[in-house]
Amino acid sequence: MKLHVFNPEHDLALAANIANFTAPLAGRALRTDLGYIPALWADEGDAVLVEDADKACACFMRLKEQTGFQAEMPLWVTKTKVSSLNIEAIEPWGWDLAIRGQLLRYGVEEKILPTVDEIEEIRRLSHRKQTAYVLEQLLHTGVVGEAFCCFSVDEIEEKLNTYPDVVLKAPWSSSGRGVRFVHGGMSDALRGWVSRLLQTQGSVMLEPFYEKIMDFAMEFSSDGAGTVTYSGLSLFATVNGAYSGNILANEEEKEEIISRYISKECIAYVREKIIELTSALYKEKYSGPFGVDMMVCKGGLLHPCVEINLRRTMGHVALSLSSYVTNGTFAICGKSPFELVVEQHNT
Repeated sequence: MKLHVFNPEHDLALAANIANFTAPLAGRALRTDLGYIPALWADEGDAVLVEDADKACACFMRLKEQTGFQAEMPLWVTKTKVSSLNIEAIEPWGWDLAIRGQLLRYGVEEKILPTVDEIEEIRRLSHRKQTAYVLEQLLHTGVVGEAFCCFSVDEIEEKLNTYPDVVLKAPWSSSGRGVRFVHGGMSDALRGWVSRLLQTQGSVMLEPFYEKIMDFAMEFSSDGAGTVTYSGLSLFATVNGAYSGNILANEEEKEEIISRYISKECIAYVREKIIELTSALYKEKYSGPFGVDMMVCKGGLLHPCVEINLRRTMGHVALSLSSYVTNGTFAICGKSPFELVVEQHNT
């Protein structure tokens, strides 16, 4: 069987890059409360690692009632039972040293886990400078975007002479974290933040600020052998840079929404170019789902690569739910307990 794991602290774990990483309280609560989510894409006979099997079962039953989701209930397994399973493959939300270390402690055989070197390669590919590389290849009529990897405070301040309004980003960070908006110049507090980031992560990404009209993403999957397939569009909302929810709709409706601002030809060009680039980039290096965040900017321009998430995303969750709810939204609500709430809208 395949074992699925929801480890939403993945981005923070990548930044820490240690096997014994302890997630912040909110991250641990999110994993505890929503650990059942992989049941949305698990195959029949698969297992899902959860903190509380009874709670996971009840939450998934409630989600099925909300959405009409038809899949069979997976095997809910806690960490004390993992070693007794005949596991052939593991699919976490994202691979990092922390989840590898946890699974080893739970009794998973090392031979079915990625090696430390393989995870280091995933971490390297998850660095935001990869976003800058892909973005540069996507430039086209109607497309905007620049990104620079900076290695000193002086380098950043020099860039501010050319780009007075910028966004600074940590090379590895989770949704809404590790991002600072700069308008006109850097304060002493911001210089301190940049200096600390340079010490811990070695660089800081700098991007010109673009006035955003809407967020969206394209979701993909890599087979690890050089083939990337397109999974669908994700239309989502953010609050202060943090994810807040997704639209549930069929692909035609989502593309129609975006094409109010961006031509379908431009959308198709970017999609096919990303497939071409990532097929080569991830060959023999990464197998699994990933998403490319984008945004529609003022003036009807497309920023085609705001961020690459080399892991499963909430967009993939939305795609799973959209098979059953094609006129609604879903969001993660609350603060310990967290809840995945699906709302169906009247047609």
